[in-house]
Amino acid sequence: MAQRFVRIQTTSGQLHYGLLHLDRRVQVLDAPPWLQGQPTDQELLANAYQLLAPCAPSKIVAVGKNYLKHAAEMGGEVPKEPLLFFKPPTAVTIPHGTVYYPPQSERVDYEGELALVIGDRCADCTPEQARTKIWGYTIANDITARDLQKKDGQWTRAKGFDSFCPLGPWIVRELSSGARLQTFLNDNPVPVQSASISEMVFPPDFLVSYISQAITLLPGDVVLTGTPEGVGPLQISDRIRVEIEGIGCLENTVAAKVMEPLKTL
Repeated sequence: MAQRFVRIQTTSGQLHYGLLHLDRRVQVLDAPPWLQGQPTDQELLANAYQLLAPCAPSKIVAVGKNYLKHAAEMGGEVPKEPLLFFKPPTAVTIPHGTVYYPPQSERVDYEGELALVIGDRCADCTPEQARTKIWGYTIANDITARDLQKKDGQWTRAKGFDSFCPLGPWIVRELSSGARLQTFLNDNPVPVQSASISEMVFPPDFLVSYISQAITLLPGDVVLTGTPEGVGPLQISDRIRVEIEGIGCLENTVAAKVMEPLKTL
């Protein structure tokens, strides 16, 4: 099995990067692995930590309509160039964490995706150079308030709510170009999304190169590579699981977001 790089918080509140063993022990690293973090003598048992999102990106750059069939189901064609948008770092939520359904929306969708983790500063890179800047791979769910996406005419609010970017559970260094991405809803064994990542219109090295022509990517940043066909609505109490061969699975639960009343002076 490929090495699995994690980010954890101990029961005393300390944050660490580490290597996850099969028995769930974590060997602590002395720095993020893309910054040449090395294993230390410290090991933590499974009951001594909580699994976090595997990185803390300064930004999340996402790509829309990067699968032909998904573009068709959304009523359009694949753009001639990658369609980019941002999700804020505050949208990141942890494996097995809660996705909060905002009261502003009446239609919140799942979108399972492959996520790229950048390992080195990337600016004005060719695709060949960009390939060396992709440090590893993890799983994301690009949660989207679909009605607000249509209403607003741009995607910032619809894609940016707190908890709208489940990420994890860990990072692997290598991934087969034919790995299958599947999304499952609740206990249904039939996936609602199923596609090979090779079906992307614009592959990972091209995406990172294209982004770097406009936006400098920094170590630990995340690129979401688009979702295949089969996106659909989530309901309160749903469990949504995204699986990618060679990585693992990312599962989250949906709950209502309770709005606190405005305080008056």
